[in-house]
Parts: sequence; C-alpha cells; structure tokens
Amino acid sequence: MLKIVGLTLAGVMTLGVAGAGWVYWHLNDNIKSVDINSALGDDRPAKAVTTPTATASASASASPSPLPTGSVNILVLGSDSRSGKANKKLGGGSSSGARSDTAMVVHVDAGRTSATVVSIPRDTLVTRPSCPLSSGGSTSVAYNAMFNSAYSVGGAVCAVKTVESITGVRMDHYLEIDFSGFAKLVDALGGVTVTTDQDISDDDSHLHLKKGTHHLNGTQALALARTRHGIGDGSDLGRIGLQQKLVKALLDQIASSSLLTDPAKLYEVADAVTSSLTTDTGLDSLSELMRLGQSLKGLTSDNVKTVMMPVVTAPSDPNRVIAKEPAASDLWESLR
Repeated sequence: MLKIVGLTLAGVMTLGVAGAGWVYWHLNDNIKSVDINSALGDDRPAKAVTTPTATASASASASPSPLPTGSVNILVLGSDSRSGKANKKLGGGSSSGARSDTAMVVHVDAGRTSATVVSIPRDTLVTRPSCPLSSGGSTSVAYNAMFNSAYSVGGAVCAVKTVESITGVRMDHYLEIDFSGFAKLVDALGGVTVTTDQDISDDDSHLHLKKGTHHLNGTQALALARTRHGIGDGSDLGRIGLQQKLVKALLDQIASSSLLTDPAKLYEVADAVTSSLTTDTGLDSLSELMRLGQSLKGLTSDNVKTVMMPVVTAPSDPNRVIAKEPAASDLWESLR
C-alpha cells in the first residue's frame, strides 16, 4: 500500500499531465491528517538510529534532498471511520462510531529493499493506555480491552499509542485507508488477482469463491479483506491470512500495471488513493508521500515477509486471544 501510494503520486507529477497545477492542488487537498507527534509528546519509544549508507552519503553530496534509506515503521490501519453512503453500502461507516478491523505494523529495513508486515489481531486483549483526546482530557487505562477499541475511543492517536505500548516499537508514521477508498483503489488499478487455498462462503461479507485463482474487483477485494466467518474457525486469525495475500497481490498489480503510460488511469488511481487517506502530519502532502514511495521502488512482493503477532487463546475468554510470550516480544525486538 505504501509503495502504491507514493509511486502513483510520483507518476502523476512526473507525467506533467494537463492542468498539473490543479491536479497537484486537488490531490494534495484530498489528504487528511492527524498530528500524532504533538498529541503524544515525548512519552514514546525512542526513534531508531540509522547510519547513512555509502549510497546515501554519495547521493547527499550530489543532491540537496536525497531519498531516505533508513529503516522505518509505519502503522497501517483499515477503517470504516468515514461515514457516508459509499462506506455504508460496503458494510462500514456510521455516524455513531468507527472501527479499525485491520492493523498492520509495516517495518521497512534499512536500504528499503525488504520489509516485514506484522498483523495484529483485532480480538487481542491488551492493556490500553491512557490516551489524549482532541476534545481535551484523556481516556482511562483499560485492562483486558480488545485491541481495536483503542481506535474507537481515541482515534488514530490512541491506536498509535496502544501499538507502541504493546510493542515497544516507535511508529514513525501512520497511514489509514477507509472501506470505500480501498474498493475504489482496487477498481482503479483494474482489479487484483488472488489465489485462495480453500472455498470461501461468507454471507456476512457477501463473498462466495471457489478454491483457486480469481481476479477480483474492488467490492470483492474488500469483501475478501473482511471475510472471517467463511474460512477456518471463523475467527479474525483466518481473515488476517487473506489480508496478507491482498497486500502482496496489490504490490504485484502495481508492478505489472501500465499506469505511467495511461495518464487518465494514473490520475484515477491517485484520486482514489488520496481521497481515502488519513496520515500523520509527516506524510500529509504529495511531496512527502512521493518521497516515501520513491524510496521503496526497490521493494518487491518477494521481499515482503508477512506474519501475524504470535497469539494464544485468552484464558478469560475462548473468543479472544492474548500475545504469546516470549515469541511476541522477540518479534517486536527484531523490528527495533
């Protein structure tokens, strides 16, 4: 997703399409942001310290603004937080609240040619820390709270603080995409090809697929990302496997597409991406998103490792899970 966002926007501006000034203003204006750094202050895990590579040092001497090459951690959330007809039609979005059912910590290694994507099950019981509220005050600490409740009670700021609290890993950036935006993105890319290992029949997500390879449109891809009752034991753990398949399939799709030779399609993708995004203030402009995407140009799906945070059934509730130790702590330690 990160690579799709950045490279697509870079392509739009590189092409110099007609009305480029308006295009830049429109796409830039689409992006929403949250000032997470100001909200959380200094009470956070330390930032990773990276040593510039020889390539980066050489680039710095030749260019006033070299692309970043250090490791980076980004919390990526899928949510139904933006209410409206499009989200409601797709099974999300409500004026009464918001949920975050997809959470992935994306760790890009130094050099930015390999990455690890760690999914955190929404049903994980955690200690949710006290989080500052935009309206003033803060939430109370909550014990044995479902992981995805952090977003519900405190939005992006609380989601980031909770992830940092349970992982000990500093989130350098935050990226959120809503239901309808994800579906529009897949449609703008011409669909996505995914191979399923078993039949899927889920009346809740309205997805019915036979085992095998399928080319999915946006609505179908979103249904796949949301499916849980039609596979495995019906828990969130099976859904995570499908979401990870989609991550790699999207990387393959953008790599094989002809966006750079089709300005109209490229703009459609860029508009779909930016209109569905909420970022931290460090990524809330086209220039920052483009730099991020361009820094990931050497990252291919073959070098993206997808894993799930190790979990076990919660002793207090067979329908919930808790982090499996010491495996979970060892995983997070490897990403610091």
